[in-house]
Amino acid sequence: MTSRRFDDIPETALAWHRAGKGVALATVVQTWGSAPRRVGSQLAISSEGEIEGSVSGGCVEGAVVAEALDAIEDGSPLMLEYGISDGDAFAVGLACGGTIRVLVEPVGAVMPVALLEELVAARSAREPVAYVTGLQADRRLERTGFADRFRMDRSGFEEDGETFVAIHNPPLRLIIVGAVHIAQALVPMARIAGFDPLLIDPRESFGSAERFPGETVLHDWPDDGVRAFGLDARTALVLLTHDPKLDDPALEQALDSDVFYIGALGSTRTHAKRVERLRDKGHDADQIARIHGPVGLDIGAASPAEIAVSTLAQIIRVLRHGA
Repeated sequence: MTSRRFDDIPETALAWHRAGKGVALATVVQTWGSAPRRVGSQLAISSEGEIEGSVSGGCVEGAVVAEALDAIEDGSPLMLEYGISDGDAFAVGLACGGTIRVLVEPVGAVMPVALLEELVAARSAREPVAYVTGLQADRRLERTGFADRFRMDRSGFEEDGETFVAIHNPPLRLIIVGAVHIAQALVPMARIAGFDPLLIDPRESFGSAERFPGETVLHDWPDDGVRAFGLDARTALVLLTHDPKLDDPALEQALDSDVFYIGALGSTRTHAKRVERLRDKGHDADQIARIHGPVGLDIGAASPAEIAVSTLAQIIRVLRHGA
């Protein structure tokens, strides 16, 4: 399944431009206090008033859209600021104590179309890129030179306070081995949270279109499936079959990869047996320690849906705070 993600803002902007519409991209470039969106969050605005994305969770979108429509007409960039001390902020609803700065860039007049096309192509190829911009900046894409920003997935201003670096890391992916009941809840939750999910299960009766309508399901052996799909630092792997014949081969692939999260279903006793098997196959303690087993945060989850919630919460915690 090819599905539009919640962060497909550059792709949407390019599609609107190709449809002959005027377009602007608005990007959160700085925040203070309890601002609702993180730096780097984007909103695309078309000349017809269409919007995609968010820069504030809704409280200043209307004001940004109005300014962006003027910017599309004028062909000039804008730096907007909304905060608790700003009378305009109260009018648009930003009364939560935060302050945000938003850079608005009309596509074509300010952000070159060729640069947007290159950015979209890099994102499609899962290639990490940094978009360097600012009111007076020489706009460009960089693949190197921002190692810490790529690693931490952190956009922001450089030391000069003028040059803004927007990090575009590959989209997050979640590979789920085992098209079981938990997966039926986990897949839609993961998609809402911004992950591209993939199910792997050689048992066609489990991974049927009726059980997972519209989703990508590989009816392959898990080790072959994860190898074909690829394992990188923007990928999480969750093993749900509870069957070592299916889980272990995929697990061994993951232990030798850069995936940021590995989780495996099973009790503490089941995990102890898993650890013993992996030791017997030559995996060291540091590798084995990467496995979150039993999978998920300990929230007392009982039902399949609750286990899915605890699993996704643990994935996000590891993503944002480390293992």
